[in-house]
Amino acid sequence: MMKRITDRVSRKQASGLLLPLVLILPWIPMGDSGNYIIRVLTTAMLYMILALGLNIVPGFNGLLDLGFVGFYGIGAYTAGLLTVHYNLSFWIIVPLAALNGALWGILLGAPTLRLTGDYFAIVTFGFSELVVMTMKNEIWLTRGPMGLPGISPPSLFGHPLTRDWEFYYLIIFLLVMVVMIVSRLENSRIGRAWFAIRENEIAAQCCGINLIRYKVTAFAISASIGAAGGAFFARWFTFIHPDMFKFWESVLILCLIVLGGLGSVVGTMLGALVLMSLSEILRSVLPQELFHARYLFFGALLVVMMRLRPAGILPFERDQENKARQKARRLSGRMPAEPEAQKPLSASPSQE
Repeated sequence: MMKRITDRVSRKQASGLLLPLVLILPWIPMGDSGNYIIRVLTTAMLYMILALGLNIVPGFNGLLDLGFVGFYGIGAYTAGLLTVHYNLSFWIIVPLAALNGALWGILLGAPTLRLTGDYFAIVTFGFSELVVMTMKNEIWLTRGPMGLPGISPPSLFGHPLTRDWEFYYLIIFLLVMVVMIVSRLENSRIGRAWFAIRENEIAAQCCGINLIRYKVTAFAISASIGAAGGAFFARWFTFIHPDMFKFWESVLILCLIVLGGLGSVVGTMLGALVLMSLSEILRSVLPQELFHARYLFFGALLVVMMRLRPAGILPFERDQENKARQKARRLSGRMPAEPEAQKPLSASPSQE
């Protein structure tokens, strides 16, 4: 118990020291590479938001979701189309994109969340491919392979945000909001129900937990966070294309949470920072034609992590406590019981 309290205090102290550094980073002289570093950190924080959204399904509920990039693309195209055709404000588009993502999450999750294991993973993979094919083929809506250009950047009090440091602070604001939402859900009644489902669905159902309702809720919230991240991406890049939302993006986001620690909010963010930083390092080291080989390095890194720290860089606290209890029970079960005092066997009448 004392170790847990000490860990929480040390993490709060580390956060208190790190937050001021993050806020003043754009104003630290970094030479010609300053804007590049700010863009890399902005991308890393965008993937933190996506990883936190995905983490709700496999990390909190124990379901393998391979179609998360579909909601990411839905949010991006929702924001792009609303901006191009109606010129809505960014602060209106993000909630609308989140609601649209939640709606599609409910439509996909309600009939398919009765499936488990590989079957559910295959259905979500098919959904992501269906979204990409729709983006490519429905030219009347999405312009198909030509992409969707002309998306205006967001504005604040009438001032358009065009500088790198302005998007940097905007993504920090969105990330803080997502972290607050996910942390509150983790420690709420809904979060406890999710973890119960993850540990044992039959036991959770016997305790009165409605499996379908809680799973659909998790899927809808996860999809809404992914769609909100897509809305920011569309207004940041001002151009989107179906190839930006292929299946490998789902694999990459899944690698982030596996590396950081399934179910861990801080670990997920750290995993996103490590892998996205590694991606940029490999971009500068590898030739352009071999840049896609970075997935080999990601795979090798995950193999090493599974060998050294199978629970991730910063494992989920509850998982660690459960493992400690199981280990203590195993050790106590292995300890031999004190032998009972045995009475001497008396000789039988025949032996006498």
